[in-house]
Amino acid sequence: MKYGFFVFVFVFLLSIIAYTTLRGYQTLASYGVLKTIYLGLMIALTATMFGGIFFESMLPHSVGKVLSFVGYTFFIVAAYLFLSFLLVDIIRAVNHLMPLLPDMKMFRLWALVITLAIVSVLLVWGNYNFNHPVTKTLTIQSNKPPQNKEIKIVAVSDIHLGVSIDKKRLQKYVTMINAEKPDIVLIAGDLIDRSIKPVVSQKMDEELRMIQAPMGVYVIFGNHEYYGEGDHLIADFYRKSNIKLLRDSCVQVNDDLYLAGRDDKHNPNRKELKDLLSTTANKPVIVLDHQPYHLEDAANNNVDLQISGHTHNGQFFPANLVVKSMFELGYGYLRKGNTHFYVSSGLGLWGPQYRLGSRSEMVVVNFRY
Repeated sequence: MKYGFFVFVFVFLLSIIAYTTLRGYQTLASYGVLKTIYLGLMIALTATMFGGIFFESMLPHSVGKVLSFVGYTFFIVAAYLFLSFLLVDIIRAVNHLMPLLPDMKMFRLWALVITLAIVSVLLVWGNYNFNHPVTKTLTIQSNKPPQNKEIKIVAVSDIHLGVSIDKKRLQKYVTMINAEKPDIVLIAGDLIDRSIKPVVSQKMDEELRMIQAPMGVYVIFGNHEYYGEGDHLIADFYRKSNIKLLRDSCVQVNDDLYLAGRDDKHNPNRKELKDLLSTTANKPVIVLDHQPYHLEDAANNNVDLQISGHTHNGQFFPANLVVKSMFELGYGYLRKGNTHFYVSSGLGLWGPQYRLGSRSEMVVVNFRY
């Protein structure tokens, strides 16, 4: 499964870059030096991007981090150039049928220049959105027999610890979490990006143990935990970090509510939700499920609150529009019957350190029961 993901990523990225390289080269065909520089840059940056994606964890941390940042930034630029060239090709086709623009060569050149200028501004804005996470606050009331209690939950997802999201950034996240003085911290998957090696080598367990939550810190597996060297290594790291892994399991917290964590959909043998909740009686139930598919499962099993992640809310435009079409709830809050759902855009991110059309976030839930 994980190899299929990387093959898809490789083919997808290469297709975008090949089209962008061809159209850019054709646009600069009359400018000998510029087209040569453009072609050289595209080849060099493509190699940098793939080097960052596939080999970042094998390199010294400082080298891998620079390689990844440059490579992923190039991907964002290439993606928006792809959209620009695609729009220009559509306009060219229309212009062929109904001539409106007498000089298409100059139009294509100006489209390239304007796109690069706009993307430069967007990159600054997108990096700001990533580096300044927001805090979303919810108040949820359980429908179970009242116990007149309230706990403060800090929920995060998709931190993607590794080369790009390193120990220094994790320190900021831990400070942000502790500032809320939570009773319990819930991590809805993809805490690890792919390889556990850079996480262990940077001793990130030291920072994770600094999270302060009297009722504990709980985590589930997301899809990215399945892309690394082995889930047992990640499970061992979580134990070392004083984080309780819920993997198709349900625990009673403080004797008065239940917390269930589902394994990721990458496990074809993961348990049915109803089997996890068979002993929860009539007490409040919170479920962590990384990928927000089949929300009716939680609603039909009288779950009070389900917290998910995975979507990143698209991370950058127009992927956020794709997310909305793929999921019943791609981001934010929804109530179905007595069940409350929240899908987080994630505190960290995968790949490019930019958010366009989304924000990095931490979620604070005041859960009353």
